[in-house]
Amino acid sequence: MNPRNFFAELKRRNVYKVAIAYGVVAWLLMQVASQIFPFFEIPNWAVRLVVLLLVIGFPVAVILAWAFELTPEGIKRAEDVDISKSLTRKSGRKLDFFIIAVLLLVIAALVFQRLHPNVSPSAKTSPAPVRETTVAEKSIAVLPFENLSHDPDNAYFADGIQEEILARLARIADLKVISRTSTQHYKSSPENLPQIAKRLGVANILEGSVQKSADKVRVNVELIRAATDAHLWADTFDRKLTDVFAIESEVARTIADTLQAKLTDPERNAIAARPTENTEAYQLYLKGRFFWNKWSPEASEKAIEYFQQAIDKDPGYALAYAGLADTYISQAWFGEVAPRVAVPRAKAAAMKALDIDDGVAEAHASLGFANCIYDWDWPAAATHFERALALSPGYATAHSWHSLYLAALARSDEALTEAKRAFDLDPASPGMNQSMGIQLLYARRFDEAIEQFRKALEMDYHDAHAGLGYAYAAKGMYREALVEFGKYSELDRGTPRSIAALGYAHALLKERGEALRALDQLMVLSNQRYVSASSFALVYAGLGEKDQAFAWLEKAYEERSVTLPYLKVNPILDPLRSDPRFEALVAKVFSAQKSATQSP
Repeated sequence: MNPRNFFAELKRRNVYKVAIAYGVVAWLLMQVASQIFPFFEIPNWAVRLVVLLLVIGFPVAVILAWAFELTPEGIKRAEDVDISKSLTRKSGRKLDFFIIAVLLLVIAALVFQRLHPNVSPSAKTSPAPVRETTVAEKSIAVLPFENLSHDPDNAYFADGIQEEILARLARIADLKVISRTSTQHYKSSPENLPQIAKRLGVANILEGSVQKSADKVRVNVELIRAATDAHLWADTFDRKLTDVFAIESEVARTIADTLQAKLTDPERNAIAARPTENTEAYQLYLKGRFFWNKWSPEASEKAIEYFQQAIDKDPGYALAYAGLADTYISQAWFGEVAPRVAVPRAKAAAMKALDIDDGVAEAHASLGFANCIYDWDWPAAATHFERALALSPGYATAHSWHSLYLAALARSDEALTEAKRAFDLDPASPGMNQSMGIQLLYARRFDEAIEQFRKALEMDYHDAHAGLGYAYAAKGMYREALVEFGKYSELDRGTPRSIAALGYAHALLKERGEALRALDQLMVLSNQRYVSASSFALVYAGLGEKDQAFAWLEKAYEERSVTLPYLKVNPILDPLRSDPRFEALVAKVFSAQKSATQSP
């Protein structure tokens, strides 16, 4: 056939139009499948199947358009049709109208997605946590104070002054105060204050600088209304180091007065407190907090060292004991130290802090978290969290730990609400983004969890690869889970958690050899450091070896593994739930739940 005649025949038989119409409709069907299937919890492979069938169907549709024509007598082979009786021109016009109508639908869908990027079927049935759209007038972020001292080693002191002012402000219930983790990314005097304030969800910014020389200190502060760049208040304090608490108290009180925040008598007393009279102990405490904020095994050891030195200088320094408690409980939570070693140390330090001063919110929060993840004493945990949040309503860490307590008790809606409070107080913190993702994972809102973990990844928080992997695994996307666990293992330098996650993904993919290799690695590693029994249970659960999985879960129970409080809500344990041994284990861990169910 002459090529020119061939292309003319393609046009006459509407093959081009059928191809275009098929492509547009196929794209629309793919979008519908990807959005609607998750709503009905249809497995992800079903979406891929739809895409595959539509791709296979394309050449079939084109061939049928070439081979057959519509006539007044019905559909006939093209070779058998008299051109004078062909309806291709009329059907071509109908196809034109059809293509235009579908294209209009596509354009409308694209415009809607652009205007409402966060709308999804799952979001319609269960609203995802969102940032506040209105900014409270009584809200503030304290940016890192600039270190003007000649000695760069005094950077810890400038950071400490900022954190101590934050801690005092966080005790004021009428103020929204952004946590240090979210503000530490910004320099002391940035040029784009309105953007920073919008990102952090506050109306006001406090900037400052600190200059320390021998036993003297100079602190400059400036309170600014971010939207208008109006300077609400500024002052310079030249004092002896022994008067540093008076500076912090005066700054906090003046900010509260300027922003017209209501202060109760207990709040006035709290922001005026002098936690120690020993300036050496105070500086050692600030160094401890400086390293605690770095969140690494090595930094944790340094933090413990400095907190202990502060206690040696002043045995009555309650905040130093609270710092020790925070560090020990974090070591247990992140699997750095065995719970039976770290948590009793944390509890002893927290109780000592409270013996000295029952008004230390940090100690109540640590003790509440210890009651939750180690003692499984739910009423006691509720009491301490209630007290911590009453003492310091703006303490983001307390809200975050409280949300984990609520999640353990399967109070998902309350847990998400509390995690949202922590997130609002620390919106730029990778850890708070990760915590929000974990709560969404426990609530089985997997698509939203994936989105949240991706936000944490944008902040270079490598633990989010693990969260993302578990969310993918929960959706049946095992290959994607393996990829994320692989990235996590690379960045986490082969810790037990990352090895177990990799082994779990290989097990789900029926790659038994790789899963067993992970178990061997964990066994070798257990001779060198603490490896949670729950790591072994995870891999065996993935392999479907229930007897081994339950044997290791019993060992996890004996070692008081911090993962066991989440038996009720962790989706990776779903394959074990129908086994009577699972219910028996849950009953042991939650024997005291009844009296805690109605607790705050």
